[in-house]
Amino acid sequence: MLQQRLDTDFKDAMRSRDPARLRTLRSIRAALKQKEIEGRSGGEKKLDEGDIVAVLQKQAKQRRDSIEQFRTANRPDLVKNEEEELEIIESYLPALLSENEIRDMVKEIVQEVGAQSISDMGKVMGPAMSRLRGKADGRIVNQIVRELLTGD
Repeated sequence: MLQQRLDTDFKDAMRSRDPARLRTLRSIRAALKQKEIEGRSGGEKKLDEGDIVAVLQKQAKQRRDSIEQFRTANRPDLVKNEEEELEIIESYLPALLSENEIRDMVKEIVQEVGAQSISDMGKVMGPAMSRLRGKADGRIVNQIVRELLTGD
């Protein structure tokens, strides 16, 4: 379903000559093709929805990192391009959980594993990231785990 939407939007972007959307969808398609090739072991590896979402999340993270670096380098022209691409990529990603929802799930995990201090962060982060993968930004999860374990 997501793959079909990407293909349809790519064709539409070509027809409408939308440079930002076309550039972004080309890079997404290339990343998906690379993921397919990496996953092959003798046969054709078709990506499922989870694989596609993971590739999109990786692409979004790359854009966020680039935006940060370009801002530091005082390159507003490149920041604008990356922000356009990030917005397009995020339109294909499922909605992320709110901070309160993440906080509630992390509180449950802290209780389940019996974490009491910041030294137990590893015990919490593993289960938290496996449950929240694709539903929350890892930086936000890390920040919330830190807050809960330090009592800030």
